[in-house]
Amino acid sequence: MSTALFSVTDKTYVVDFAKELVALQWNIVSSSGTAKILEENFIKSCRISEITGFPEILDGRVKSLSPKIHSGILAIRNNYEHMKQLKQYNIGMIDMVVVDLYPFEKTVSDIPKPLNKKIDKSVIENIDIGGVTLLRAAAKNYKDVIVVCDNNDYNAIIRKLRDNSITEEFRLELAAKAFRCTAYYDSLIAAYLTYEKFPVQTVIPLRKISKLRYGENPHQEAVLYSNGITKQHESAVVISAKQLSGKQLSYNNYVDLESAWNLVHEFDNPACVIVKHNNPCGCAEGLNINDAYSKALSCDPISAFGGVLAFNGPIDENVACKIDKMFIECIIAPGYDKNALDILMHKKNIRILLQKTPYIKEKQSIEYRTMSCGMLVQDKDDCLSSDIKFVTKRHPTKEESKALDFAWKVAKHIKSNAIVLAKNAQTVGIGAGQMSRIDSLRIAIEKMKNIKEIFNEKSYPLVMASDAFFPFADVINESIKIGVVAVIQPGGSINDDKSIISANEKNIAMVITGMRHFKH
Repeated sequence: MSTALFSVTDKTYVVDFAKELVALQWNIVSSSGTAKILEENFIKSCRISEITGFPEILDGRVKSLSPKIHSGILAIRNNYEHMKQLKQYNIGMIDMVVVDLYPFEKTVSDIPKPLNKKIDKSVIENIDIGGVTLLRAAAKNYKDVIVVCDNNDYNAIIRKLRDNSITEEFRLELAAKAFRCTAYYDSLIAAYLTYEKFPVQTVIPLRKISKLRYGENPHQEAVLYSNGITKQHESAVVISAKQLSGKQLSYNNYVDLESAWNLVHEFDNPACVIVKHNNPCGCAEGLNINDAYSKALSCDPISAFGGVLAFNGPIDENVACKIDKMFIECIIAPGYDKNALDILMHKKNIRILLQKTPYIKEKQSIEYRTMSCGMLVQDKDDCLSSDIKFVTKRHPTKEESKALDFAWKVAKHIKSNAIVLAKNAQTVGIGAGQMSRIDSLRIAIEKMKNIKEIFNEKSYPLVMASDAFFPFADVINESIKIGVVAVIQPGGSINDDKSIISANEKNIAMVITGMRHFKH
């Protein structure tokens, strides 16, 4: 008869699985907790302590760590010496290991990582030792031992046992899954216990959330993973937003939603951001969300076609009626009233996302970007400026300062080279992702000229933001021609003086932030 060892924390379906194995003439060995539920359901099992001849000790920290157990798992069945040694020491073979691990992931989701490095006792006690060792042993010897770490596999295993169709390929699949399980588990522990920002070795625990419609292009497959150490269900992030309507999201949808959602939360007042191809094509604060949307759209209504919308306040019927007039890929907001949803949801393809958790910026967070055979890791760009200086004779007025502050926040979220033209708290021209900064300005100017009422509007001062310094005075000189009266930029060029001189000659106010915001 074959023998299966059971030691599970999650008892879901374990009784039915064990009953099926018994019906197939399998013996059951189990840890005390699992044995209790099996016995309550009239399933006979031999406790691990009966095999080891040793009780579970140290509050359960030691129970399966024994040569009597692991020799029975690791012995190669067609190795004569292995079989001889099992017989010599009266050790029985174990042909299946059914194990899940202590709920470390759930535990740390309820206990935030302490800043003082004093780890809670319950976190430590939920670090599984014996379970991980059992899974690794069984997975290593997969040709002879079936390893089961997921109760979703119970039914498939029973079917194959009944049909006598357990193949080596199937065993290998289960083994690989077990190693992924233990690797993910250890990565969660390592991430939680590590306080060093850039350790010599690092791991990123990732759990698959869903398959995506496609990648950047339809011929590319894509899936969405979440960082398992983050309490996603209580974080105001895009991947935990609830999709209320529309088609399955694609890779590009998520990239654009992330950009729009992060930018719209730079602002405290009601705000709207419209993103196209990972760059904002319109952004504005307003008296209310309706006003903010109208202003954001007016910046570049042509590019907004097929874009992604993000709001930092709930959408009402008035906003929904305006949105309904154009083609939009996705909307994300912290709320929708019933009439707004009724209007928006009649368009079957529009993806409507709800993220009602209050947005809180992460502190001391890092971000990753893959490259061939490697990974780039850096601090997230969650600052705005380091050393504000007024470098021209004329300082910006209160109105100009408000517009500069707004434009600077937007420039931070645009692919470099980035130029933002703004009036009040509204973008009126955006130039993004150009190899030359003067070209970015020219694109921004053309965008503004397309909206004649904005170009000719004199009520508010026109200001300009640049994500990096001006290598030459040409950008300042060109901006002066279209009526820019105040500029904000990081400074740091060897030609800063030339730009400042040009600004002074035309009575332009210039502010230097001391912090660059390249976005690649």
